[in-house]
Amino acid sequence: MNDFTLIHQDKSSSARLGKLATSRGEIDTPCFMPVGTQATVKTLSPVDLKDCGAQIMLSNAYHLFLRPGMEVIRQAGGLHKFMGWDKPVLTDSGGFQIFSLALLRKISDQGVDFQSHIDGDRHFLTPEDVIRIQKELGSDIIMPLDECAHYPCTRDHAQIAGERTFSWAKRAKAAKAEMIGEDSSIQKLFGIIQGATFEDLRLTCAKQIIDLDFDGHALGGLSVGEPKDLMYNIASVVLEILPPSKPRYMMGVGLPEDLIEAIDLGVDMFDCVAPTRYGRNGTAFTSQGKMTVRNALYTKDFTALDSACNCYTCKNFTRAYLRHLFNTDELLGLRLVSLHNVYFYQEITRCARKAIAADDYKAFKKDFLGKYFSEECV
Repeated sequence: MNDFTLIHQDKSSSARLGKLATSRGEIDTPCFMPVGTQATVKTLSPVDLKDCGAQIMLSNAYHLFLRPGMEVIRQAGGLHKFMGWDKPVLTDSGGFQIFSLALLRKISDQGVDFQSHIDGDRHFLTPEDVIRIQKELGSDIIMPLDECAHYPCTRDHAQIAGERTFSWAKRAKAAKAEMIGEDSSIQKLFGIIQGATFEDLRLTCAKQIIDLDFDGHALGGLSVGEPKDLMYNIASVVLEILPPSKPRYMMGVGLPEDLIEAIDLGVDMFDCVAPTRYGRNGTAFTSQGKMTVRNALYTKDFTALDSACNCYTCKNFTRAYLRHLFNTDELLGLRLVSLHNVYFYQEITRCARKAIAADDYKAFKKDFLGKYFSEECV
């Protein structure tokens, strides 16, 4: 069963307007998923996320498996009840995090043996284990274990990683059918496409993943250090052959300009830690570009962070006050700028959806980028 409806494609681009149905609500696409790696979007509550317009959030099976552990989440009644979020959740398998532990893990065709970055305990996870963990979490969209090849990497490395990702994808799909069933309204399983920056390897992996008939398709292993033009090119090559009837998810991407470019190419779903990570460090994303609010320039600036923004932060506080919070190490500063950034990302996708519906995405993109890059970051 395919629960994704392609509503409209912009006449001036490949940008798409869609709707993804889950048992916990419908998701309008393009959409951005705030990242709650450890069952929380840092500094923000579920109410904050809803006020920003977030329709779905992302969490991480690897981190939750290690802490608090599956027994705690089982007793809590699943991940949604544990963290007080009643809307859809996508859980990443944690493959990227595991493979980042270069000195702490060993990869084989069977799975990954790794040492916990928390307490040093050793664990072995197979593709089947990762599906079982996400079944117990009760995620609405689940991801298979994959091997992410970092940039730069050799062709041989990328080929082996792509082949292993496909092998694990087949096992994950079989495990999902056995443990959860084929009904996608319970939990949807997306297939991940790897292949690093080699076009032919990406296309080979994409065709293999398409043939497995997943509920959606994800582009993994991008935004890992490669030049942006190369990232967009690889995404474009893969997107051209993906079936239009299924949602397309670009994992871990990205900055505002990345969303704008990728939506133009036909991407439907995004996630990234940037809004809250930048927010906690005192940098706001605004319609006029990035702004570092702790700078002395804003000491007596009693205007809103972004005059074009309707978030709680911009409607109630000034740049001078936010600068004061950061320079006195007050936690409220981290929260208010993070809140603004998450709202800003949601506004990007809200405006993108309106532009696509009006067949005006190219004009929206030009206007957004023109204003966003009109001033240097200060």
